[in-house]
Amino acid sequence: MSAVLPQAYRLTAATALHRGDRAYQQDQVEILRHGRVPGCLLAVLADGMGGKSGGRKAADQVILTARQLFERHVPAKDDGGELLRQMVMEAHLMIKLTAITAEEEPHSTAVGFLLGPSLECDVVHAGDSRIYHFRGGEMVSRTMDHSYVQRLIDEGKITEEQALNHPQGNLLTGCLGSPADPPVTLHHIPRLQPGDALLACSDGLWHYFNPRELGAVISQLPPREAAEMLVSRARQRAHGQGDNLSLALVRVEALG
Repeated sequence: MSAVLPQAYRLTAATALHRGDRAYQQDQVEILRHGRVPGCLLAVLADGMGGKSGGRKAADQVILTARQLFERHVPAKDDGGELLRQMVMEAHLMIKLTAITAEEEPHSTAVGFLLGPSLECDVVHAGDSRIYHFRGGEMVSRTMDHSYVQRLIDEGKITEEQALNHPQGNLLTGCLGSPADPPVTLHHIPRLQPGDALLACSDGLWHYFNPRELGAVISQLPPREAAEMLVSRARQRAHGQGDNLSLALVRVEALG
């Protein structure tokens, strides 16, 4: 009996970062390729909050922690979800230590997805930065924000549309650097398929799009062009009131 070989594929990716209309850039984003295992990558994004430089320091800490853990990661042996959980908790502790020695109050969201060489994928999020999973132009799933308005949506008190303009839309129910440990929500995708895409983004981007719009852009354009298009549209729709925005986009494309 012959074995069924997985379909040949390639990964295409892009990141984007824009200060928006803020005085300081407090988002950070990076896609890391594994140094020893082809097809293994980690995308991580952080939306920092607190003081002139406090938010940036918090976001930088998320990226630094991700790099350090990913360098030691052995895909064939280590649990991807555990790496992502560790990333959030270790960054959280370091951010809290930083706060003790500074007058600022650094906090950050954190999202990440770890893609293995067999196209298995683990996702983590804490706060209101998001990860979307698209198949073609259709959304398969997205992370659910750790926020006050998401709780109201879950309880049926407001709609998703009402949440976008809610006066307490920026109120988080959990993030890194807060007195309580952050919520760490993990999600496992057994296997991505050619035509799938993963989008990590801060609220400075997703606030201006519904999933159908995001899926249309991501499915029709190469990642770099899609990233540029999404940033451009978000800037137009912000009308001079835009937050920092960031995204990481990875797409699985069939070969042959």
